[in-house]
Amino acid sequence: MNYRKMMIGLSAVSLALAAASMAYAGNKAEAAEEDDNSSIPAAQIQIPAPPAGKGQIVFFRKGGLGGAAVACSVHENGQKVSSLGGGRYFIMVTEPGRHEFTVASEAKDTLALEVEADETQFAQCKIKMGIMVGRPDIRPSSETEFRGMKKFKMVDADDMGPGPGALRPDEVKAALAAAAAAPAAQ
Repeated sequence: MNYRKMMIGLSAVSLALAAASMAYAGNKAEAAEEDDNSSIPAAQIQIPAPPAGKGQIVFFRKGGLGGAAVACSVHENGQKVSSLGGGRYFIMVTEPGRHEFTVASEAKDTLALEVEADETQFAQCKIKMGIMVGRPDIRPSSETEFRGMKKFKMVDADDMGPGPGALRPDEVKAALAAAAAAPAAQ
């Protein structure tokens, strides 16, 4: 195959991928509009304290069309913890100590965090421009950056993997209800 034919073939593949990505992003945007009532301003999101002796990490991904067709699938020890679509977040409760998280598509990125008991850390995933698919970028963040985002929706239980620690939406509601009831019981 000569160079010209190869470039034409690659151009056709790129156009097909771009069209599929735009269609997917359009469908996701329509679904987000239908379900937008469950997205709330980041400043209003309640994050429960971690259970006694445990730490937690709030993973989040900014919304928007950049990398919309690529999920940021967070793994620890080779097991999927959860996938982050645009404008989504999840909370992971974990044992204190060193933890290493990976995200991958055409490239792989790794984040190592030292989690302490009774603390909440934040980590942000972004999808950067890649050659064929977006390249994931996971990094430490802050509560200020999380709260500065417009709106978020918690990851659906269906998007969570078998890896331990990610709180399902019903578990977050239960933790918040228990925290609210605790002062009343005293």
